[in-house]
Amino acid sequence: MLGKKVPFVTFRTRVRDESIEGPNPFRWEDKTSDDYFKGKKVVLFSLPGAFTPTCSTYQLPDFEKLFEEFKAEGVDDIYCISVNDAFVMNAWAKAQGVENVKVIPDGSGEFTRKMGMLVAKDNLGFGMRSWRYGAVVNDGVVEQWFEEEGFSDNCESDPYGVSAPQNILEKLRAAKVQAA
Repeated sequence: MLGKKVPFVTFRTRVRDESIEGPNPFRWEDKTSDDYFKGKKVVLFSLPGAFTPTCSTYQLPDFEKLFEEFKAEGVDDIYCISVNDAFVMNAWAKAQGVENVKVIPDGSGEFTRKMGMLVAKDNLGFGMRSWRYGAVVNDGVVEQWFEEEGFSDNCESDPYGVSAPQNILEKLRAAKVQAA
């Protein structure tokens, strides 16, 4: 993945719109890969599913807590992507109290498939989902790659560590020192 451009896809998102009355003031809005990645340095991390234990206990909350430290390293945004629809991703972000990390719904798994990270998780009743990974993406190009070990369909375990925010932050800092 290093040095490769992220795939160009269109994401179906739901955004708050105050002009809509009623209990669900949201509208559909298509966003493309360019909307998320063009002209920015971002950290992208992917996980098997919203509301799942590791993702909800460690990964998303820790990226949220460390957001300012990532900003200090020149990161403009942090994105969490999952093969879940916009309704699920928005509900999960709300339930987690997320204010800084932005969630990207990859409901059909197109982005994940084109990244080469789509795996079957039928053994858990999930169907097709993303393998857990992280990346530093600069203007749409992958600069650093953090893929969990054991990439496979129906993996018996859910490895987590390589794509942890603490590890990505440490590698960002090390790259900055080497460049200086």
